[in-house]
Amino acid sequence: MIRDITIGQYYPAESRIHRLDPRVKIVCTLLFLISLFIQNSFTGYVIATVFLGTVIHLSKVPLKYILKGLKPIVILLMFTVVMNLFLTRGGETLFHYGIFTITENGLRTSVFMAVRLMYLVTGSSIMTFTTSPNGLTDGMEKLLQPLNKVNIPVHEVAMMMSIALRFIPILLEETDKIMKAQMARGADFESGNIIQRAKAMIPILVPLFVSAFRRANDLAMAMEARCYHGGEGRTKMKPLKYKGRDRAAYAVTILYTAAVFAAGRFVSFRLWIF
Repeated sequence: MIRDITIGQYYPAESRIHRLDPRVKIVCTLLFLISLFIQNSFTGYVIATVFLGTVIHLSKVPLKYILKGLKPIVILLMFTVVMNLFLTRGGETLFHYGIFTITENGLRTSVFMAVRLMYLVTGSSIMTFTTSPNGLTDGMEKLLQPLNKVNIPVHEVAMMMSIALRFIPILLEETDKIMKAQMARGADFESGNIIQRAKAMIPILVPLFVSAFRRANDLAMAMEARCYHGGEGRTKMKPLKYKGRDRAAYAVTILYTAAVFAAGRFVSFRLWIF
């Protein structure tokens, strides 16, 4: 399970998505996530599927690598589907046995919530797969730059978010090493009930926290040794500049969002008419 977590990792490749400005990818990802919540129709999800599939194809990130990142949310996905399937009422009753009842609205809601959750994770992962940590930092800092006028340390906030993303794969690799070392010493993490499994995780969490604090201290000392004092007076080796492909990506994403919104309003209008 630890090896299946791919969030925060960068997949190097030569693709059109990789060459886009980091600001474009951040804004377009936010628009895509918003589009998943402003509509609740079959047509809207078809449009979202086509859009996401096209982006995955253009990114040249292997589909297996993307689907691998969905494994850690399988339990959350199953819980969401079951809760919506049996607790949502409305429409025609499709199944009833004892206290369990499945209605038409419950089935529809559970399917849509499952698709929405998978697309949310996949869309966010595409952004991190195709954008280096330094690119994400520069993009977030540039987008949040107007907040400097109200004395918000934008550079420091962007740096902290970049360091957090960079530390995710490092800590996952460290966790995997600790688990293998404990298993070599006879530790068992899979047998027993939930309480016993939770207790078995203590020999992993303690050295993991120690390693994380040690790495954070080493990073802080390295930044101080290089006279890091925030973003004041700093320059960029590669300043961010919008190009034609970036404006085209904005236009396509805005058209997609408008199409999804229109599809949702059209379905609502038809339901109101009938």
